[in-house]
Amino acid sequence: MEIQTQTGAGKPVASSNGASKSASSSASGGMAKNAVDLFLRRSKSHATTTALRFKEGGVWRELTWADWETAAREIAAGLRALGVKTGDRVCMLANTRWEWLACDVGILMAGAVTVPIYQSNLAEQCQYIINDSGAAAVIVEDPHQLDKLVSGDIWSTLTTVNKVIYFTERAKLERPDKHGRTELSLEQVVSKTHVAAPKVSSLDSLRAEGKAWLAGNPGVLEKAWDEMGPDHIFTIVYTSGTTGPPKGAVLTHHAITWECDALTTVLPISDSDEQLLFLPMAHIFAKILAWATIAHGGRIALAESVPQLAANLKELRPTYMGAVPRVYEKVYGRVKQKFSEEAPRKKKLIDWALAQGRAHSVATQAGRSLGLIGGIKYALANKLVLSKVRETFGGRIRFFVSGGAPLAAEIAEFFHSVGILVLEGYGLTETTAASFVNRLDNYKFGTVGPAIPGLEVKIATDGEVLIRGGSVLREYYKKPEATREAIDPEGWFHTGDIGVLENGMLRITDRKKDIIVTAGGKNVAPQNIENLLKTRTPLISQVMVHGDKRPFCCALVTLAEENLLPWAKTRGLEGDYAALTQHPAVKAEIDKFVAEANKDLAQYEKIKKYEILDRDLTQDAGDLTPTLKVKRKFVSEKYKAKLDAFYASGGGGAD
Repeated sequence: MEIQTQTGAGKPVASSNGASKSASSSASGGMAKNAVDLFLRRSKSHATTTALRFKEGGVWRELTWADWETAAREIAAGLRALGVKTGDRVCMLANTRWEWLACDVGILMAGAVTVPIYQSNLAEQCQYIINDSGAAAVIVEDPHQLDKLVSGDIWSTLTTVNKVIYFTERAKLERPDKHGRTELSLEQVVSKTHVAAPKVSSLDSLRAEGKAWLAGNPGVLEKAWDEMGPDHIFTIVYTSGTTGPPKGAVLTHHAITWECDALTTVLPISDSDEQLLFLPMAHIFAKILAWATIAHGGRIALAESVPQLAANLKELRPTYMGAVPRVYEKVYGRVKQKFSEEAPRKKKLIDWALAQGRAHSVATQAGRSLGLIGGIKYALANKLVLSKVRETFGGRIRFFVSGGAPLAAEIAEFFHSVGILVLEGYGLTETTAASFVNRLDNYKFGTVGPAIPGLEVKIATDGEVLIRGGSVLREYYKKPEATREAIDPEGWFHTGDIGVLENGMLRITDRKKDIIVTAGGKNVAPQNIENLLKTRTPLISQVMVHGDKRPFCCALVTLAEENLLPWAKTRGLEGDYAALTQHPAVKAEIDKFVAEANKDLAQYEKIKKYEILDRDLTQDAGDLTPTLKVKRKFVSEKYKAKLDAFYASGGGGAD
């Protein structure tokens, strides 16, 4: 086994609690006691400096660090007034917006625990997380998200929830609902149940109650967070399970302060930086991007939406941004397509300029000069073409950060050739996001870079990447057995990923577990979807869902001969088993069940394309294990041409 302890810049040394202390944290009075302490250090030292920018009524507005602190204090006090106590869980179900960030800090100031829920989650998924965490309150964005909590009989099961707080009273829907509505009001939702209305109030009302509570309870909040030590829970983030329900990763205040401290020399951000944030705050990647700004400075500009991302980049001109690979893939595709549509003469110039950019990229990576002639050519290419590409991102981007799924090396190389470095990193919810990150002065495309300072890394005999350090989760919430499976007696967290260390750089080569991570960074549990399909109809024998590092999920489906033949006979269909599997009537029948199953899946889980194989998967053919489980890698290689064809023609949608 290979063990590497990354020390990096900042000269971290082991402290009494196992943390790493960098020069920067020592100079600022040591690592923060908890996340509230971390936030207050920034808000006190930069009170009048802009912290957040967001669009409201078509106008970009600003909040200072003092404004953010005031909002958080009032939210914290409002939660206390509702009876939320230290250690209580509060769920957040909303898109990324300034209120999410204010509530996150406010929940912590109340001594409580933030439990994020993806805004794209289905009602049943929200129900599970709320009940499993035992949430005392839920904060939702709008009536659309509130509607998930009162759908069917879900509301009656949320027995621990004392209050639901919403941001806005109206919601514009991305697509018409089953009633044809494109907008949803609070009144339309709460009218579904007489129970919901008294328990639902606005964030403005919560803040007003908080102001009154603060006046009558001086010093109570300060006492609450002063007593909150490093081992208190910072957040519980639910991850997708491969075969069972999601698991709640318990991350402590020590984990977030340790992670932010370790990133001091990894992400070179300062007060002069501004990041554009659009990723969902339920994603640990987005959360660490926000808290890195809190720890190290700069300001956060909140994108209006993903469709408005390109426009917001031009308007705000940020200096860096984090995104999942799918975003970079889409940008790459659009740029390449635009280039291909240019007139021949201009296209020739573009091709020449890109070639100079590639030459400059190769030379930079090798640490050598282009030489006089090469330098002149690059300068001209930069002026005529490359700088124009950078202008589409605002013109001030110093670097992009990529995480959540593997980024194709050729895409990173393309961005580098036009003058933008994409720093790919790797981490998990269980490791408080980043564990490995490429650096501005130390990067290698196709790898996720070296480990962050203070983190220990070990490659097991089977190739699995093991991690030990202050950012590792404490446990899976209420799941001691799962915790023991993930963290061994020596404290090593088993990531489930296969990788190799190449001169200190980690390259992820495979996934040990079956979990799919789409190109959009979404976690998909394939067996759940497979079982959902197989239980829809007896005609289906086997299903293998595919989509790791791909823009959407597809599937290979086989049919049960013993059920297919009699079904076909009653409908007058002729032919042997192989012929019947390809019959249009059979395909139409399976289409119905796939469509039905898709209704129960989140957008990124839906099966966009599938093919019925003309033979079943068998143990004799090597497709199945002795216990009749599908050998995913074997089947994927066997039917590689079919799987690749799903994506070769494009379409199918993206997550």
